[in-house]
Amino acid sequence: MRYTVVPVTPFEQNCTIFWCEQTRQAAVIDPGGDIDRVLGVLADEGLTLAKVLVTHGHIDHAGGVAALVEKTGVPVEGPHAEDRFWIDGMPQQSRMFGFPDVRSFTPDRWLQDGDKVSFGEVELDVLHCPGHTPGHVVFFHAPSRLAQVGDVLFQGSIGRTDFPRGDYDTLIASIKDKLFPLGDDVEFIPGHGPMSTFGEERRYNPFLSGRFG
Repeated sequence: MRYTVVPVTPFEQNCTIFWCEQTRQAAVIDPGGDIDRVLGVLADEGLTLAKVLVTHGHIDHAGGVAALVEKTGVPVEGPHAEDRFWIDGMPQQSRMFGFPDVRSFTPDRWLQDGDKVSFGEVELDVLHCPGHTPGHVVFFHAPSRLAQVGDVLFQGSIGRTDFPRGDYDTLIASIKDKLFPLGDDVEFIPGHGPMSTFGEERRYNPFLSGRFG
């Protein structure tokens, strides 16, 4: 599997494209906006979009989903159904954050912990990691030791928990119980900012170091 990161929206959200090298089938994770830019990358790489994956329902991650699906007709998978209220409220988020006419959508498949998603010959594991939002999911490609963690964890920081139905203790538990057991060597793409590894964050992240050994 290969990947590239396409920063989108004024929030510089890390929209991520994963693709199967054998089939050139691709999944776009968190198309928050700037859909023409995302489609341009797909075209430049000669990729066929197979599906859209969504980590959670915040507008900078999911605001471009409806527009991308309208242009491509591909299915949407994720997030967990606990984020339905965020997705249903997309028009309100649009007005609040000044995004132009963002529409809500209904995923073709709500995801749960332990699910698998696939495109081409690639299979990703789904981990339900609530705390930033109640329905946040993470996508993990075990053979590549690579995860897309959305806004659960960042280099040197963790996701905010002051939004509706966010919870700090739940977020810490998601990181401790779901992410770190995958292994210190796992690289991750966060929702914003540079990549890191779980080992680096376990040791040096000021929100986490010393908590888990």
